Amino acid sequence: MRRIAADDPGRPAIVGRDARLTYGELHAESRRISAAIGRLLVTDTAAVHPSSLADLPPVVALCLSSAFDTARAVVAVEAGDRILTVVDAQWPVALQMQSIVTSGTPAVITDVPDLRHALRARGWPGLIFDLADLLDDGSSVPEAPTDEAPTDDPRIDAPFLLLTSSGTTGAPKAFLKTRAQYAANIEVSREHLGAHDRVATFAPGPMSYSLTLYTLFEVLATGGQLHVADSLDALWLTPRVHDERITRLVTIPAAVTTLVDAALRHPGRYDGIELIVTGGAALSASTRAGVADALPRVRTIGYFGTGELGFIGDDRAGDGAIRLYPHVDARVRDDAGTDLPAGELGSLWVRSPSCSAGYLPKTSTTSLADADGWASVHDQGRLHGRDFTFVGRRGDVVTTGGHTVALDEVERAFDGMPGLSACCAIAESDERLGTRIALVVEGVTPPAAELRRWAKQHLAPASVPRRWYALPEFPRTAGGKIRRAAVADLVALGKGRA
Repeated sequence: MRRIAADDPGRPAIVGRDARLTYGELHAESRRISAAIGRLLVTDTAAVHPSSLADLPPVVALCLSSAFDTARAVVAVEAGDRILTVVDAQWPVALQMQSIVTSGTPAVITDVPDLRHALRARGWPGLIFDLADLLDDGSSVPEAPTDEAPTDDPRIDAPFLLLTSSGTTGAPKAFLKTRAQYAANIEVSREHLGAHDRVATFAPGPMSYSLTLYTLFEVLATGGQLHVADSLDALWLTPRVHDERITRLVTIPAAVTTLVDAALRHPGRYDGIELIVTGGAALSASTRAGVADALPRVRTIGYFGTGELGFIGDDRAGDGAIRLYPHVDARVRDDAGTDLPAGELGSLWVRSPSCSAGYLPKTSTTSLADADGWASVHDQGRLHGRDFTFVGRRGDVVTTGGHTVALDEVERAFDGMPGLSACCAIAESDERLGTRIALVVEGVTPPAAELRRWAKQHLAPASVPRRWYALPEFPRTAGGKIRRAAVADLVALGKGRA
């Protein structure tokens, strides 16, 4: 960012609905805010409580209601020797408090009144800043970078970001990312995901989404311009894609389905799009077909990875397999840690420069990496050479009647069924089989007889669901993923209509 701020200060960097910052403005502003944060953290020591991350820089939490303000604050916090974490402004206050207390942050930048009141009512001893106060701090720093300006960049191997797992399979676990690990991810974005100089990328949704947050770093590191919005709705409810000449979208798969509908209703609005990059889940075959029909010029790439492990591969071939990136070594192991032959189902273990070292002790006792640097979040699948087939997380692969069944594969079999919006396969206890497969469908659904007939035509006998339920709405994560465990809990409590 510093190079572009010096060479091309007027180039757009971050663009919101009603505001924008150039690279020159963003660099000057971030240095000013960073300096203000640094002075407050040093001088107001009486208000600062010890960080839970011993021997590491202080954690600064952001909880701002605007994606544009969060983005500019992220750049400012990252400019100094400190660790950044982003808390969703839409979360319940209790969850925001839990995140802040667990991270051990001595400082929070927020414009959420309920969070401010809750922190003070609890007697939390840390600092609470308002972004406007930091912007008006009055400190003097150079307006633009120069060759003589000190670089003062933290070490490349220093942690700078605290993230949490998605929470789809249990309580979220916190972990750190270093600048070197994110640099490895950014090289993948440059080589494989279309992040290039001057490319206009739209990544709608809160910066608390790890997908959106990463896109901010990726775009600024590659000289592009990032268009932000507070919610995914901005992707299809405004003409910004057309008006701002956006050519690249980064979003979750669930949003692409709605985008396809919008493109059919508004011919020409999205004709400038050249690439859609998705993360968090695979694009279904029906969604890919919808993109091909509504936006025939658009390429789609779904990358596979996790916050802990970084980018692992993508599905650009369109054959259902994930082709591993060149920097990733991979193995599939059984529960005892033994490497399995090609094509056997087990847990994926990877070794790459983007892997985190482990989870924070306060949030998990689970090991992330072994002594040799192989790491796993226990994604289940099969490896054939450099191609990986993902079938689900641990707990998403069950044994029923002596047969191993991947719940994700059961769900994918229903992709494209007329009249079916979303479904979730779960496992239930069964006296005869030990475990039986059940399918839970969302909203208005086809009759059970049609569901059974479809299942028998598309699934092996052992994988055909034995029970069928309906819920008006699925519990989901902030990123739109269905929370399978929560769905199973609702069914067990009798909330699902059989």
